[in-house]
Amino acid sequence: MFGYYLELAIRSLKRSPGLTVLMILAIGFGVAASMTMYAVFRGLSADPIPWKSSRLFVPQIDVWGPGFHEFGDEPQSGLDYVDAVALMRQHRASRQSAIYSMTRSVMPTRTSQNISPFQVRGYAVYGEFFPMLDVPFHYGGGWTADDDARQTPVAVISDHLNRQVFGGGNSVGKIINIDNRDYRIVGIVRDWNPQPDFFADLQYRIDEPDVFLPFQYVVANHVIGNVGASCRKDEDDPGIDIAALLRSDCLWISFMVELDDAAAVQRYRAYLNAYASEQEKIGRFHWAPNNRLRDVMAFLDHEHVIPSNTRISLLVAQGLLIVCVVNTVGLLLAKFLRRTGEIAVRRALGASRAAIFAQFLTEAALVGVGGGILGLLFTAMGVLSVGMVMPARFATLARIDPNLLLLTLLLAVMATLLAAVYPTYRASRVPPALQLKAQ
Repeated sequence: MFGYYLELAIRSLKRSPGLTVLMILAIGFGVAASMTMYAVFRGLSADPIPWKSSRLFVPQIDVWGPGFHEFGDEPQSGLDYVDAVALMRQHRASRQSAIYSMTRSVMPTRTSQNISPFQVRGYAVYGEFFPMLDVPFHYGGGWTADDDARQTPVAVISDHLNRQVFGGGNSVGKIINIDNRDYRIVGIVRDWNPQPDFFADLQYRIDEPDVFLPFQYVVANHVIGNVGASCRKDEDDPGIDIAALLRSDCLWISFMVELDDAAAVQRYRAYLNAYASEQEKIGRFHWAPNNRLRDVMAFLDHEHVIPSNTRISLLVAQGLLIVCVVNTVGLLLAKFLRRTGEIAVRRALGASRAAIFAQFLTEAALVGVGGGILGLLFTAMGVLSVGMVMPARFATLARIDPNLLLLTLLLAVMATLLAAVYPTYRASRVPPALQLKAQ
């Protein structure tokens, strides 16, 4: 029976090619706009470390007190130096690291073609940072806890920086000059640039981090620079005064911990509350403990990392799809009701309303398939050219994959079937006696 309905649908669509093309274009364009923006939104909202995000947590301690909350009673997102060092020293997580985002100047080797220093982006971290975040290495690995304790001048660099400075290959053991200080390379990272950088700045970036230095060495040797700290309204920014920065309540350090199970999470929450209570007892805090402990995805959602204009663009694209579906409803209604004579003859010959309904839904589904195929082409074009209307750091996250293509096709068919429900219902309710009498 389906084959018979399909044959009737093809004949009907061939009889009015202009109307058929118009419906296919409407569905294809609406679906493509919606799926192109969905591809961008999906890339921006994707889990940056899906195999481990439920075990990685960001602790938040209310360092400033209730007079400086931005949203309700939410504490600030960063930590000051005093609290970050205390959490590292007391070490109540499986793995943990204080993290400081930095920009550094690298001096090329004498054999390099470029002899001028150049800027690179990176982080000051503890050695546990690398296994905690499963950072992939091409050569070597991270430094040890002894290197942290001894404040050893070691470095981990990216493959990209390795090629720039040393021409590639295994450069472990070589010396790299960063801000006029020599560091021994212990590891070279292979193509690692999670989006966003969920462990520090929460930014979407095209360029990968090029250098990682030991946090304690950077602090002890006063090579921090101007960190752009976030200070209370009643507190001056210490700027490049490192000693004042380390004593201040200014926030400039990110912090992440790895907790293996729910029990470990509960223990760490209790530890944070006990720590804040101790700070209250010694007079450093003058308020009750107000801490948070969120996993990666909960923290990204709390910080509203996804740009609001991207959400708006997705809603606009979905609105355009709705407009296209409404237009298709009108076109299908006009097309089906124009065939009342044909419907009346079929009903008179014994066709049931259900049969008429199935026949016209099959025709609508065929339009949906056509719109879906056209939508696949438009979606691919849209994803590839989205960088023309959006920042490159967002556009590069949009991907064309089998799931996106399958979803595009399914959306086109479902949208067309939805658009066909009312016109098909009206067509199936045509009274055959009145129509045959009129003819």
